[in-house]
Amino acid sequence: MAPRKRSETQKTSEIVLRPRNKRSRSPRELEPEAKKLCVKSSGSSRRCDSGCLWAGLGSLQVPPPCRSIIRAFYQYKLGRAAWPSLQQGLQQSFLHSLDSYRIFQKAAPFDRRATSLAWHPTHPSTVAVGSKGGDIMLWNFGIKDKPTFIKGIGAGGSITGLKFNPLNTNQFFASSMEGTTRLQDFKGNTLRVFTSSDTCNVWFCSLDVSARSRMVVTGDNVGNVVLLHMDGKELWNLRMHKKKVTHVALNPCCDWFLATASVDQTVKIWDLRQVRGKASFLYSLPHRHPVNAACFSPDGARLLTTDQKSEIRVYSASQWDCPLGLILHPHRHFQHLTPIKATWHPRYNLIVVGRYPDPNFKSCTPYELRTIDVFDGNSGKMMCQLYDPESSGISSLNEFNPMGDTLASAMGYHILIWSQEEAGTQKS
Repeated sequence: MAPRKRSETQKTSEIVLRPRNKRSRSPRELEPEAKKLCVKSSGSSRRCDSGCLWAGLGSLQVPPPCRSIIRAFYQYKLGRAAWPSLQQGLQQSFLHSLDSYRIFQKAAPFDRRATSLAWHPTHPSTVAVGSKGGDIMLWNFGIKDKPTFIKGIGAGGSITGLKFNPLNTNQFFASSMEGTTRLQDFKGNTLRVFTSSDTCNVWFCSLDVSARSRMVVTGDNVGNVVLLHMDGKELWNLRMHKKKVTHVALNPCCDWFLATASVDQTVKIWDLRQVRGKASFLYSLPHRHPVNAACFSPDGARLLTTDQKSEIRVYSASQWDCPLGLILHPHRHFQHLTPIKATWHPRYNLIVVGRYPDPNFKSCTPYELRTIDVFDGNSGKMMCQLYDPESSGISSLNEFNPMGDTLASAMGYHILIWSQEEAGTQKS
């Protein structure tokens, strides 16, 4: 059901921060506080991660981190501290830095909402964004030059997947509702068409690429998954799901390991060396609702799934067919909203996801904010929430750059860049 438009007075109350004695103060009294940029930290009065259910943590718990990072490094060097303890200490230091994260760059280049986002693999201030109209923007927000802009076809051209070419970062792969998966450069030239449906009834919804094995994988809206070599040769084209394949992901460490997510309420894991047909999957992971995404962690040992309702799941390589943990989180599907997808932080065991408050959600509170939530990947605990009263829409896509120090968010028509306040760059 589409969210109803609120009047200006109602909008003010929506962005108000509610203190513990919320009943004694009205939203109008709290308005001055709402004008401040805020980051909710782990000290929030919200119940832990809106209802986290976590299993099998005994083997994952690590010793309490050392408060001093320098001391932690020293202890590790002397062999007195294990790597997990050091890693946990570094993660705690990063989480502390999130308190100072602010939106320091903002852009609204499209006439339709943003639908896909990809960071440049080697340039930490360059991001590519695709829109529902097929437009693609390459934005280096670290310089004042005008972004590179490729005009799309408009209605029916939605960019559903976007990846830089790992062999030539001046090029990118894109899947679209136009009915193709293609390789382009940022001058607007199409260098190779990998798949073409030749019909308006079939389009491509997802893609991933592997530099090591030089493979391209893409999924369509009727359940087919196509594997191709980067030279354009098709290796196989099989119907792996009953309905739309919303996400495909190659394992970053074992690129013959493929995860596919679908609106048929399953995520399937495949060994590309042994695929013979739709029944040759290694594991099928049933979900209660259609699934928006399935992402491997940077070390390839975990899988993060986001459904279209209220569940974020983490699976582990130790037992792929049984979720390690479940985070209850409001991110329901809405037809005119880019599907919300949780992602991993590239360096720490953290999960990042946009919140779409749901009045039917058990822990929903009045005037709940549309935050960007950060969860601990080990415990499922809410660690902090990012929020800007001046940009209070729903952030559907949220990804940290490869360095892990800058966050890009797609919020409707807007692209937001979050970084530490001391970055020194003013809002555009």
